[in-house]
Amino acid sequence: MQPTGVLETSKATKNPLKELLNYGQSMWLDYIRRDLFTTGKLKQLIAEDGLRGMTSNPAIFEKAIADSSLYDDFLKSLASRSDLDTTGRFEQIAIRDIQDAADTLRPVYDESNFRDGYVSLEVSPYLARKTRETIDEARRLWKAVQRENVMIKVPGTTEGLPAIRQLIGEGININITLLFAQEVYEKVAEAYVAGLEDLASRGGNLKKMASVASFFISRIDTLIDAMLNDKLKATTDANQQALLKSLLGKVAIANGKLTYQSYQRIFGGPRWEALAAKGAQTQRVLWASTSTKNPNYRDVIYIEELIGKDTVNTMPPATIDAFRDHGQLRNALTEDVAGAAKVMQDLAHAGISMKEVTDKLTDDGVKLFADAFDKLLAAVAKSTQQKG
Repeated sequence: MQPTGVLETSKATKNPLKELLNYGQSMWLDYIRRDLFTTGKLKQLIAEDGLRGMTSNPAIFEKAIADSSLYDDFLKSLASRSDLDTTGRFEQIAIRDIQDAADTLRPVYDESNFRDGYVSLEVSPYLARKTRETIDEARRLWKAVQRENVMIKVPGTTEGLPAIRQLIGEGININITLLFAQEVYEKVAEAYVAGLEDLASRGGNLKKMASVASFFISRIDTLIDAMLNDKLKATTDANQQALLKSLLGKVAIANGKLTYQSYQRIFGGPRWEALAAKGAQTQRVLWASTSTKNPNYRDVIYIEELIGKDTVNTMPPATIDAFRDHGQLRNALTEDVAGAAKVMQDLAHAGISMKEVTDKLTDDGVKLFADAFDKLLAAVAKSTQQKG
């Protein structure tokens, strides 16, 4: 079954997707499915659209397995293996896809001097609140995939932070996921820098180390807009209504711009320069959850408003198609930073705590990924039974 709006052929003379690289931003694909490799579609995306990497998560794998017959033969071959439980069968599927994606992206990895060309594989969402287990699983997956251009995804929970430092210190590339708060991002960046210092002290090769901090965007506006609309219904004060309306659809981008300011500050100065002198690369901010959920907003708003140097935007297929068709390019991330700060101040004046919002989004995100993993394992079990 072919999903709607999935990665159409590029027709434009000047492709906005490809031109993102001129602004210092790498476009990654937030999607994985077997036919990307078997049909040559991934190679086409690299050649025609300037694709630089890929991300995956349990929900994406669940759809790939449940909504297609692409994995039937492989699942059938796994059904007779008594040494594999349902999780083990899924890992065999995931590792094969991740390896094939990494191999296809290897030329990008080499050409970019290890800056791009990565594909991400997630540790089990069940471990999001368990530091030691996260470290152990990340090590195991890293060894199982056996590709330099892989990133292991670790959630940016309180328990994930020490795991990030430990794994970076061991030379394992990490994609830190489920980031919503500027304060948490700064802790993640600190863990990366400290991890690199640990690696350097052990004589490790900093040149091949890479990490991204995945900052989720649209979920912030979805939750805050709902809170603003509830407040709008509860007040008749014209000034308060004007304040609330002015914040609709503005907070996620403002939060991203201020986070980017933190990125520029952290990856500068003597401490960072000492690591850069040894070949270290900055940990780029990766904008995730960039499809537009509100039909009243421009369908590429979370691409256009977050373009900036040394960043990544990972896009689902429909958003890639939309931006290729009508995306507008400008250095948006550094525009009107004072205005972004005012948005966050106005949000507090409106009685909404950004910390409470981001704490809730993190907790909800952990649960959503765990629920998606439940569905994923159920899909694998069902398919295995049918093919066995």
